[in-house]
Amino acid sequence: MAIQLGWLRTFVTVYRLGSFTKAAQVLALSQPAVTHQVRNLEKELGHPLFDRLPHGVQPTAAAEALIREVQGPIDALGAAIERYFGDESESRPMRVGGPVELMTSRVIPAISDLIADGMQLRLHFGLADDLLASLMDRQLDLVLSTVRPRERGIAATPLGDEEFVLLASEGLAERIPRDRLAEEGPVALKKFPLISYAEALPIIRRYWLAVFGIRPTVKPALVVPDLRGALAAVKSSAGISVLPTYLCVKELTAGEVVPLLEPEVPPLNTFYLAVRQGELSRPGLALLHGHLLTKAQLWT
Repeated sequence: MAIQLGWLRTFVTVYRLGSFTKAAQVLALSQPAVTHQVRNLEKELGHPLFDRLPHGVQPTAAAEALIREVQGPIDALGAAIERYFGDESESRPMRVGGPVELMTSRVIPAISDLIADGMQLRLHFGLADDLLASLMDRQLDLVLSTVRPRERGIAATPLGDEEFVLLASEGLAERIPRDRLAEEGPVALKKFPLISYAEALPIIRRYWLAVFGIRPTVKPALVVPDLRGALAAVKSSAGISVLPTYLCVKELTAGEVVPLLEPEVPPLNTFYLAVRQGELSRPGLALLHGHLLTKAQLWT
């Protein structure tokens, strides 16, 4: 086979971004050039790699098999070249922002091998709007956003979904009329304190609207600006709350917290990896971006 290294790099970029157009922007190529390289690769392999959709592309089974084999070596080659021949901006630590709970429970374990291999990172915690503003101001290189970025100049790639669950401790759950809750909705919860990470009840409001079809009308009994603190309060029977399942997998498994409802379609929220347009041409950032996309497939 006469496969060119550039074709594989283009393939990896298209796979990660899900679009020939976005890949062309990142690679500083024309869209016809990207399409031509992918078609050449498909011809040499004898298999289609992407199904063309009205908006973007969908990887085929052949693409899924190929990406597992080639993305690591392609990223490693790019990083090696950049270490010796790249500009100084790539030698500084990359600055990554995201919500503290996701960063500490999922992202840090996911990138530990990159750090062990020499990657330097500086993590920043905060709310999505603030972090995205810092990304636009070039104070951050990559943001894990809990909202879909709308700003022009930002390229956003879906990373994964978080599922929300209405929780109480095992002891408190025994006192909650769950049959009434399923039939009557939040009126059955009036006597039980509500725990939130913000006065505006953002997560609880999303759950109430998705499951009950109404907005919450009660004020929280406890506001703690960290979902881990809200989980600790629920575990200690201080009250009930809505939390993402990724944060309380161990507690759910151990029975320390109990779901009060199990809706057929649980409320979800999508996380996005956000970078400035064209920045994924930087090998170090591309390596981190692709690494997180791969590791996120294993998150629960």
